Amino acid sequence: MDLIIISLAGFFILLGIAGSFLPVIPGPLTSWLGLFILGFAPSIVIENQFLILCFCIALFIFIFDNIIAVLGAKKFGGGKGSTIGSSIGIIVGILFLGPFGLIIGPFFGAFLGELYVNQSNKKGAIKAAFGALVGFLTGVFLKFMIALAFGYYFIKIIWEFKNQLF
Repeated sequence: MDLIIISLAGFFILLGIAGSFLPVIPGPLTSWLGLFILGFAPSIVIENQFLILCFCIALFIFIFDNIIAVLGAKKFGGGKGSTIGSSIGIIVGILFLGPFGLIIGPFFGAFLGELYVNQSNKKGAIKAAFGALVGFLTGVFLKFMIALAFGYYFIKIIWEFKNQLF
């Protein structure tokens, strides 16, 4: 039973790390779910305070990630067009360009979205696109670091209880 739970938890940890880059999967929350599932293994004890703290961190990063792209675009002069365009650009970029689409997609999406809203302001659209890209990359970095930290604690907990498990 332990191995099934550990495998399922490990799957969610890895899915959360991948979700740091993919906009449709909430990375840190998914990784936290892996830690939460790990707590159900009969041979493993995880403190509730640790799980609550990790959940609060994951939730904060999830909310902050949704705000940071908007803040980045607005800081550089963008509006709703660049924010929506950046979100669409991420999805289209991943579908057609793979990993390169993670960087190129939000930039061109924000640029085209801002141009759609305000066609006469090409300079402002480039600035907004750059701001959306900076915000997106900052969010990805934060999500990736938290998901990796949860992955580290997953491995640490497994190592700590290895004698009871194997």
